[in-house]
Amino acid sequence: MTSLLALSLLLAPADESLKDKACRSVHLGYPGKFASAFYNEVTVRQSAPGTYFCAIGWDKGYFGIQELDDGKHLAIFSVWDDDKENDPKAVPDAQRVKLIHQGKGVRIGRFGGEGTGGQSFFDLDWKKDQSYGFLVTAKPDGKRTEYAGYLFDPKKSAWFHMVTFSTITGGKKMSGFYSFVEDFKRDGKSAKITREALFSNAWITELKEGNADWKPVLKAKFTGDKNPVMNVDARMEGTGYILATGGDITNKGTPLFQSLPERPAGKNPNISSEFLPKN
Repeated sequence: MTSLLALSLLLAPADESLKDKACRSVHLGYPGKFASAFYNEVTVRQSAPGTYFCAIGWDKGYFGIQELDDGKHLAIFSVWDDDKENDPKAVPDAQRVKLIHQGKGVRIGRFGGEGTGGQSFFDLDWKKDQSYGFLVTAKPDGKRTEYAGYLFDPKKSAWFHMVTFSTITGGKKMSGFYSFVEDFKRDGKSAKITREALFSNAWITELKEGNADWKPVLKAKFTGDKNPVMNVDARMEGTGYILATGGDITNKGTPLFQSLPERPAGKNPNISSEFLPKN
């Protein structure tokens, strides 16, 4: 298994300007071709202001939880435009992400600087050592695909349809799956603080004639960005994988850019058909 993300990171030269400025961004690259839906769970063990724990990333977006600079906790779901601009205002309307569904209390905006696209935010007072479920579905619609993000809040024991965005894809589903932990504060002090999370019980399905044949995602590859620091770690735990970076972390698990051991299959998420795309 070699995802485009892992390959690009492996071939990228080290960026010495990031050393001692930020924790190294670390990722799990998952196998899987085109899919209709991807499910994953995240349990934060250690966090700090300016941290993104991405549960589900794919070729056109990412979905997870963040701790902002002021300590505020939220969920974020973003999808890229079909454009190579970095200025979100420069993208023609026809090539922009379109909003299809906006959940109650969800804020919608645009982003730039790393490509452009649509993003959404939902205030979620997530807690450490508590598992949260994430689901992204893909519904092709002509030359576009509608990507829906669902969040399972254990406090309410219910799924929340956070947002659905549509973007130009040529009518493809989802591919290129990954998770990551990122330090976006990058002020030097942030590099001295550990971030750690468990990503567990990942499942994938490609709908066939309306039926969801969920299969566990049992493998992952450990990768990192161009930051050359090596205080990072990844290891199997239970039915998932730990990602850790920054502070006094030492690598006791899998070496960087290597595949992790195959994990045991967890519990089938038994996602209700009401959340899955209709053919």
